[in-house]
Amino acid sequence: METKSIATSLGGGGDRFFIFSTSPSSLFVSTSRISRLPPLLKRACIHGGAAVSGSGVNGLTLTRRNPIVSTRRLVPVRAIDSDSDLPHENQQGSPGFGKLKEYQEWDSWTAKFSGGANIPFLMLQLPQIILNSQNLLAGNNTALSAVPWLGMLVGLLGNLSLLSYFAKKREKEAAIVQTLGVVSTHIVLAQLTMAEAMPMQYFVATSVVITMGLILNCLYYFGKLSKPLWLLWEDFITIGGLSVLPQIMWSTFVPLVPNSILPGTIAFAIALAAIIMARTGKLSEEGVSFVGSLSGWTATLMFMWMPVSQMWTNFLNPDNIKGLSSITMLLSMMGNGLMLPRALFIRDLMWLTGSLWATLFYGYGNILCLYMVNCTSKSFFAVATIGLISWIGLALWRDAVAYGHNSPFRSLKELVFGP
Repeated sequence: METKSIATSLGGGGDRFFIFSTSPSSLFVSTSRISRLPPLLKRACIHGGAAVSGSGVNGLTLTRRNPIVSTRRLVPVRAIDSDSDLPHENQQGSPGFGKLKEYQEWDSWTAKFSGGANIPFLMLQLPQIILNSQNLLAGNNTALSAVPWLGMLVGLLGNLSLLSYFAKKREKEAAIVQTLGVVSTHIVLAQLTMAEAMPMQYFVATSVVITMGLILNCLYYFGKLSKPLWLLWEDFITIGGLSVLPQIMWSTFVPLVPNSILPGTIAFAIALAAIIMARTGKLSEEGVSFVGSLSGWTATLMFMWMPVSQMWTNFLNPDNIKGLSSITMLLSMMGNGLMLPRALFIRDLMWLTGSLWATLFYGYGNILCLYMVNCTSKSFFAVATIGLISWIGLALWRDAVAYGHNSPFRSLKELVFGP
């Protein structure tokens, strides 16, 4: 199909233009990302007092029908005048073009790394699925009782909550990772139910929620779901997450603390009250925004609590650590580590916090514990340590280059405090 362009004048002079391709295969400027662009690319969106915004560019209305604005990834806007500080199409060797190109390339690579996390995460769950199948075929149902179905159920709820979070942000690769986690965990729960290690009624209820969640997330991602229905789903996972998280944290320290459902009950009441107040206009705009972010943060905190629970178990029963697999911990470290560059690149503090915590304290932390009790070799520990430090250093360096910063710490500052 023939490629066309739209030109719009910026500023008082008629010699400066933005050229926007209207080819179906092209991507366009995303207004939600202008604030975090490198300085050179930001000047492509804000120039001579005119800014690209939801209201338009010097009178050019930006609507759903106008192809200038898209929710997908940003590509550089090309200037055609000789005086502009933006790169020309034939200036690929210039510093300006290099910065724009590096930004695009790192955007693409971080998305690929995030999608690549599917491989180690799948390898984490696949051996358990195969082993469960072998035990079921052999009639050894008792062996499946060793798999904690309640812990698997909590992990599945976390995956489902994060799936909704990433679907809302249109982070396709991360959403696929969470979808894979939901599906693979549900397969394990189905196996446990077949072995009568999980009550049938709980499995049926879980299956209904999973099916509903996957359908709603898919419809929302492709713009086929109404906003009220999506808000209802978000409220459901917010209440579920806030109810489960305190109960998990409390249960970790049983029998040092009494076995009680009081923490979960209190959290449920608070979550329900917060949702009702938010939906009936009893909260400020900031309060409504805070309630809306709770589902993502509670899911992240669920996964962050997993290494705390594991380390507490190691502390109480040091001999149990010998039952951990160093390869499993390495795969966990790799899966979470692959998502670090993307979380940093899009300045998502919640995502980076959860991924970094799981990388350091669940994956690498357990590798360190295994090394301290002589359950893994010195060379294995050294490779894991050097690889982790190098990967984090590479992510910080490339992010700084993509944004045109002189220091990688500038990226961390923007992540926490904004641009």
